[in-house]
Amino acid sequence: MPFVKATALSCANIAFIKYWGRKDHLLRLPLNSSISMNLDNATTVTTVAFDEALPADEIEIGGEPASPHAARRVSEHLDRIRALAGITARARVASRNSFPMGAGIASSASAFAALTVAACASAGLQLDERALTILARQGSGSACRSIPAGFVEWHTGDTSDESFAESIAPPDHWDLRDLIAIVQTEHKEVGSSKGHEIAGPSPFAAARLAEAERALPVVRVAILARDFTTFGEEAEQEAIRMHAVAMTSRPSVLYWSPETVRIMHAVRQWRAEGLEAYFSIDAGANVHVLCQGKDAPYVEAALHALLDVREVLANRPGPGTQLVEHHLF
Repeated sequence: MPFVKATALSCANIAFIKYWGRKDHLLRLPLNSSISMNLDNATTVTTVAFDEALPADEIEIGGEPASPHAARRVSEHLDRIRALAGITARARVASRNSFPMGAGIASSASAFAALTVAACASAGLQLDERALTILARQGSGSACRSIPAGFVEWHTGDTSDESFAESIAPPDHWDLRDLIAIVQTEHKEVGSSKGHEIAGPSPFAAARLAEAERALPVVRVAILARDFTTFGEEAEQEAIRMHAVAMTSRPSVLYWSPETVRIMHAVRQWRAEGLEAYFSIDAGANVHVLCQGKDAPYVEAALHALLDVREVLANRPGPGTQLVEHHLF
């Protein structure tokens, strides 16, 4: 059968209620539901072209051949799509990010969301949004949240078909900003997948799970009501709870750097002085500083003034994953 070349653009996302720990590692079913926001300035573009003449998948990331580990994950995900489409053709894949990979800015989320949408289009599959989120989740759990637009909830589910993501509010619902203070661009030592696997032994895992389940409807209502104070307080506490579990896992995982902690203290000081902002941190050292649009220029200027901050990546709520016309090859 003839195949088309397809390219997709996807946003990374920041989770306000985190995904940390799984009930099923193979299917990537999370222990709890989560809520996130797509980041319009942290994007991945991926081009896929299936070709019967290729002897093996050819995978390029950032202009270089993918590492063996990354290539294996991509090929495994392509195998899922090949099985759905009933094809055996290998694929050429090229992917590029607008932000550092493997540094705690959800690069696997945007990468596997873009890969899913582009590969399905190239293979001739026509899946609805829910099915795409289920498929993307199997490549990288948080990728399911990058498929829908804006503010997104990922339902935990007890089966693969029940664990999907959907938009709870469009990007223009709220002028919320995520200013990412980048203090580290190198790959983190412990990837998120490993962190999920070792979260269970933490003595705080059960308490964090109970708090995440309590906080999720509170955060959902706060987003819908644009209640920034309630939202920010819950998001900041959830980030601390997630890292408390990581720090007390076996083996312990410490994602924070001294720069991370200094920014956390700075954000709390700004808040005490009347500039309302809150922090969130994913599995890495970089800090997501959350604020409202009206305060964004002041928060961004304050972040730039900190010696620890290499750059600030400013984001508004972003769109869902979509096909685009500008191919990478």
